[in-house]
Amino acid sequence: MTGAQNDCVLSITVPTEASGKRLDTVLAAACELSRSRIQILLREGHIRTANSKPVRRASVRVWEGERYVLTLPPARSLILEPEEMPLDILFEDEHLIILNKPAGIVVHPSHGHDHGTLVHALLHHCQSLPGINGVERPGIVHRLDKDTSGSLVIAKSEIAHQRLSAMFAGHNLNRQYVAWCRGVPGWRAKHIELPVGRHPRQRQKMAVTDGGKEAVTDASVEHVYGPFSQIRLTLHTGRTHQIRVHLSHEKLPVLGDSVYARSYHPGAEIREPARQAISALRRQALHAELLEFKHPISGQPLSFRAQLPPELAILCDTLIQSYA
Repeated sequence: MTGAQNDCVLSITVPTEASGKRLDTVLAAACELSRSRIQILLREGHIRTANSKPVRRASVRVWEGERYVLTLPPARSLILEPEEMPLDILFEDEHLIILNKPAGIVVHPSHGHDHGTLVHALLHHCQSLPGINGVERPGIVHRLDKDTSGSLVIAKSEIAHQRLSAMFAGHNLNRQYVAWCRGVPGWRAKHIELPVGRHPRQRQKMAVTDGGKEAVTDASVEHVYGPFSQIRLTLHTGRTHQIRVHLSHEKLPVLGDSVYARSYHPGAEIREPARQAISALRRQALHAELLEFKHPISGQPLSFRAQLPPELAILCDTLIQSYA
């Protein structure tokens, strides 16, 4: 496909191999924008034929040699107040930021979380953000639960956002988590492939359910500490609360999980100092340790290992001391 860019104007000529395909599909591939972004541009009248006639139908078929002109409007400002917050940055360039997210921080604004989120901090850190899907905002590609810590990648450019989203959709990344769980499994390694969907009665929770979406997790036991286990988990899909739901289903609730584990107060049968460290947990003992993927622009292999936060480092050390 041939194309020329002049400021915020793109000229796209349909090649032979794209003839007969949908307009939104062809333009998205040519510009490396999402189809949803192209559809918005169509609705808003920003896409025209070579003779300046507006095109608004995403499903119209295009043919070899036809030329379309896209005008990309300036990104709309996100109506959020940037907030200065400390960020543990593992890597940053013009396209990406990799963070070690602490527990207790929500990634994206939502109902009940209209300030103090990671997005608010990124808006302060990135003095000038490009438009992603037409809005000036950090490109959140994936999320970590509020009380999960660890490696998180954020796109700073629209092309990086598009390519990273494709990587996550195609599971072309290595994402490894570490969890400290109550219980010891009867296996050393297990491939868990159980669908995850909304809980049928408690709608704020997720559950293993026949009507759920495909969810795949590989789990392996790294250490056993008396009645507790340290488990490494590799995500092959990214369903909401996937790891916590799968481990709970395996009768291995994550320590400190207030949603998928029954209230747990270690008694005298648990050795010190492990009992004290577990009782002191104010978060789930789940950490996104390893993140590996190819840079979406350069193709360079990238690997990041997020250091354990103090509360999980203490938990791990005290389990070792207690059950050496």
